[in-house]
Amino acid sequence: MARGLPKKAKLRDVDKIIAVSSAKGGVGKSTVAVNLALSLAMQQKRVGILDTDIFGPSIPKLLNLTGGEPNVTESNRLIPLSNYGVKAMSIGFLLPDQDSPVVWRGLMVMKALQQLLHDVEWGGLDVLVLDLPPGTGDVQLTITQQIVVDGAVIVSTPQDIALIDAVKGINMFKKVDVPVLGMVQNMSVFVCPNCNHETHIFGSQGVQREAARLGTEVLGSIPLHPSICTLSDAGTPVVVAEPDTANAMAYRAIADKIIHKLSI
Repeated sequence: MARGLPKKAKLRDVDKIIAVSSAKGGVGKSTVAVNLALSLAMQQKRVGILDTDIFGPSIPKLLNLTGGEPNVTESNRLIPLSNYGVKAMSIGFLLPDQDSPVVWRGLMVMKALQQLLHDVEWGGLDVLVLDLPPGTGDVQLTITQQIVVDGAVIVSTPQDIALIDAVKGINMFKKVDVPVLGMVQNMSVFVCPNCNHETHIFGSQGVQREAARLGTEVLGSIPLHPSICTLSDAGTPVVVAEPDTANAMAYRAIADKIIHKLSI
């Protein structure tokens, strides 16, 4: 407040907010965010997911909600779409089709973000998962300065080039006083379906090394597996399509840790 920053506020009808971030594109952050949201819902939690990536929304595709358009309440608030027991809101729902680009300058982006943050009728949630875009810029600062974010989950592959940006993301959250719940090592290992040989395509132990250096926890590791990719592209995330497999259990174990950390 001494610097003239706005006072952080709780979102209406939302108990806890978790930000899923990577600060780096292409590391599977949105897939992790969706499967974590679904894992939380499987624990009888009321869950929503907000896609804050204005230029590259992924949530409509991942939750098989492409082509849907949200209704509006009498008070002009957006009503989320829903699938698999999770409520969802994304700028992708408001575009003509999934091939339509968002060609906006910063002011329009911020206006859209404000609407997604403050004009959605969630109807009561235990937890809202924010799928953040890559980077540490305007969107991240707006969210963390305006609303109370209860914790951040940082997603990275073990590769050094991805970890450089993941570390920047962790330091950003520390600067804006958002607790870092821990890191998720995505695409950690590839297991050959024919001989079961394990190959660390993106290296190994990179996330563990950086987490130890920064004093944070590794919440879990997600393997690099073809079914995770195929099911995500089909709009049937692995936690829903194959809930009892090792791949799904990896996400569910991370969700259990988050529930414990935040007392959801």
